[in-house]
Amino acid sequence: MALLVLFGQVAVVAAAEVLQVRSGNLLQVGDQNRSYPVRLGCIAVDPADSQAAAEWLRQRLPRQARVNLRPLGSESGVLISQVTLLSSGDDLGSGLVGAGLARRLSAEAAPMACPDPSPAELTTQTRQE
Repeated sequence: MALLVLFGQVAVVAAAEVLQVRSGNLLQVGDQNRSYPVRLGCIAVDPADSQAAAEWLRQRLPRQARVNLRPLGSESGVLISQVTLLSSGDDLGSGLVGAGLARRLSAEAAPMACPDPSPAELTTQTRQE
């Protein structure tokens, strides 16, 4: 837990914990007394790569790994979010793209808050297409 001081007020910030990797782009996350599904935003995982993407996530996310969520929206009760591993600062979506297991969504399909892909991600994505 960390303390956050904003405008003279102290707030307690608790990271979410990964409870389970459910698929190549879906996590079960919990914070305090809640548990909810989180889909990795800004990326698409091909169904053929879903198993390998899930294994990649499991290797990087042991149970109760602490993550930071940057919500982008929700769909059918599933939070869509960018997910960053607190221990390293690594964005999981970018990691899957870098590993060749996912691709960035096009600007038209991605939520407004999605970051622009890095030059390395653009090169990887161009090779995959």
